[in-house]
Amino acid sequence: MRIHAAIRASKRSPLLQVVKSAAATIAAWLLAGWVVPGQLPVFAAIAALLVVQPSVNQSLSKALERSIGVIVGVLIAVALGLLLGSPSWIVLLAIVVAMLVAWVFKATPGTGNQVAISAMLVLALGSTPDYAIARIFETLIGVAIGIVVNALIVPPVLVAPARRDLGLLGAELAASLDRLAEALPEPQTPARLQELMLEVRLLRPMKEAAEASIAAGEESLTLNPRRSTHREELREMRELLERLSPIVTQTIGMTRAYFDHYDDSIGEEPAVAAIAEQLRRAGHDVRLAVQIADVSPEPETLTSAIPALTAPLVIRPPSSTHWILIGSLMEDLRRIRGELVDEE
Repeated sequence: MRIHAAIRASKRSPLLQVVKSAAATIAAWLLAGWVVPGQLPVFAAIAALLVVQPSVNQSLSKALERSIGVIVGVLIAVALGLLLGSPSWIVLLAIVVAMLVAWVFKATPGTGNQVAISAMLVLALGSTPDYAIARIFETLIGVAIGIVVNALIVPPVLVAPARRDLGLLGAELAASLDRLAEALPEPQTPARLQELMLEVRLLRPMKEAAEASIAAGEESLTLNPRRSTHREELREMRELLERLSPIVTQTIGMTRAYFDHYDDSIGEEPAVAAIAEQLRRAGHDVRLAVQIADVSPEPETLTSAIPALTAPLVIRPPSSTHWILIGSLMEDLRRIRGELVDEE
């Protein structure tokens, strides 16, 4: 693994996220320092910094994780301090006990680490009950400020990435159908067949990217004050993805069948030209579905609003050497048509 890949992300976090984290940290430091004087408000600043997440829902999860971790860690530190005094080795004991407690209660890695860190800091800086209570209160101040800042300063709604990735998937799916339609009637070289397979396999990661983006968009709306504006939009994107996903599977399967059963005489089959035409119509209807959902990455390229798939294809029986391929293509076409025209 390259070193820079371990320490650098593929893309920067939004600048707004950095500004929100900085604002929450500064506000928590100032408020906690005023409410709980006497110690530097490190716990409050750390809590605020960790709680500001890409979504309000994630902020609440991180706030709960941070609060429980601090409270349990502080209680462990105070209990050990009262029982064993303040020898230096008690810090190591507290870390081990905190990790074991987190393991027993099946805490998340973040909560478990927080328990151990809080126990260590309290014993290192002061293990009296008054100090412990002040640190808990200070942490809760930081948590509250982090949630408020993240909720009030333009809460992020991740709809645009979902629209982009779904549009790219639809465009590539239609292009894959068109490429297969072009290839079917004509003789193909081995290199071109390999190229067809490589291109169609791109649909799987694109579908996964669209799924992840829509899931992130849905998650960003949870507990978000702006959720009502975008909920219906994401619901429609989810429905479109559910329609396109089986077509992705069928398109990959059709291309694979063509690759596996190819010979130079396939184009001579009377059914092939009709199948190719149906593939072009299916590509048109995929573009139309994407256009209607307003997720097209190329809005200036308009597609006819009239669906092209109108009736099931009926063909004569193929020759004995090609019946497996023709039958496979026909079955996949039937399934694609069922998705595009809402038939079972």
